[in-house]
Amino acid sequence: QVQLVESGGGLVQAGGSLRLSCAASGSIFSINAMGWYRQAPGKQRELVAAITSSTSTNYADSVKGRFTISRDNAKNTMYLQMNSLKPEDTAVYYCNAYTIAQGGMNYWGKGTLDTVSS
Repeated sequence: QVQLVESGGGLVQAGGSLRLSCAASGSIFSINAMGWYRQAPGKQRELVAAITSSTSTNYADSVKGRFTISRDNAKNTMYLQMNSLKPEDTAVYYCNAYTIAQGGMNYWGKGTLDTVSS
């Protein structure tokens, strides 16, 4: 079992920055990859950025050049640095962890709301 807790969401003006954190606990050594998803009002949840245990990363086209995903293994924490925020970045951001244990499993945090005002 893996528990994920997001923090760092809030209200920011367009052009500003936020850094999201996701603290993992439980069976953290079983995690193979982690990522950030978001769900904007009236839209489906989408992958924002992902990072593997080898620190390979990938990003949604809409956030490339603006967002940076990283991991601090010593703190069991994943981060999403979000710069040059736009109103369309407004969404609930969810931390995700994937493990191949038990046939493959996705774990989710409860989400943190980021609101970007114009």
